[in-house]
Amino acid sequence: MTIRDIIIKYSEELKEISDTPRLDVELILQKSLGDVDRIYIHINLNKELSNDEYNLFLSMIKDRINGRPVAYIVGNREFMGLDFFVKEGVLIPRPDTEVLVEEIIELCKNKDKVEILDIGTGSGAITVSLAKYIEKSTIKSLDISDIPLEVGKKNAINNGVDNKIEFIKSDLFSSIEDKNIKFDVIVSNPPYIPKKDMETLHTQVKDYEPYNALEGGIDGLNFYRDITEQSKCYLKENGILAYEVGHDQAKDVSDIMKDNGYTKIYTKKDIQGIDRVVIGFKI
Repeated sequence: MTIRDIIIKYSEELKEISDTPRLDVELILQKSLGDVDRIYIHINLNKELSNDEYNLFLSMIKDRINGRPVAYIVGNREFMGLDFFVKEGVLIPRPDTEVLVEEIIELCKNKDKVEILDIGTGSGAITVSLAKYIEKSTIKSLDISDIPLEVGKKNAINNGVDNKIEFIKSDLFSSIEDKNIKFDVIVSNPPYIPKKDMETLHTQVKDYEPYNALEGGIDGLNFYRDITEQSKCYLKENGILAYEVGHDQAKDVSDIMKDNGYTKIYTKKDIQGIDRVVIGFKI
């Protein structure tokens, strides 16, 4: 089959499970053809796949049809213009999170030196992007699980910022040995799905992405309460606490920050117009 025939046939087959069926097919084709770029796909629509290439494509598209996320199938996802390795055991980076990263970069653009704590390494998307785009930054990246720390380190090396980041296995702040250390920024995209909503998530999320990186307690706010309360001991004066939040959580998280003495609290919307980021400053 030609690249054109494959795109037409399998885009149609993916329509019921994917919001971006053609993109999914093209990403899998890129991998099947030896990690070519999308331009190659578009200028070689009449190319016939070899038997090996087609069989590899079929094995991967079958996984996609069965619901496995395309990022886990091809092993990478773009975020903030950078390439991130991903595998099962870490959340797949999402465009909404770029709003959080972009806002921190903007807030720190005039600082001479920026010390950052990222709680919840995941794929390393937030940690690595901040290290890449904030020149004079150093970052401690915390996660309770081994796979995110492994993946985060790999992505830091791949993007040339491993010398700026320390990855630490930690349950929130528990492994920060120097209790006198203070940060300019504490950032987190914590688990925030209410427990009752976990079963309503799309199959490719609930069946493949890590449960403990999604579920945030009865109301989804457990981690915001814990991090906000503890963060006051680790932030410098006028330090920034920055969160990604669920689609209806901005007010609740803002109130949690206010109750803990944070000031100048504000929100930022994602591309869908939803309040996705909450920022506050320590007095």
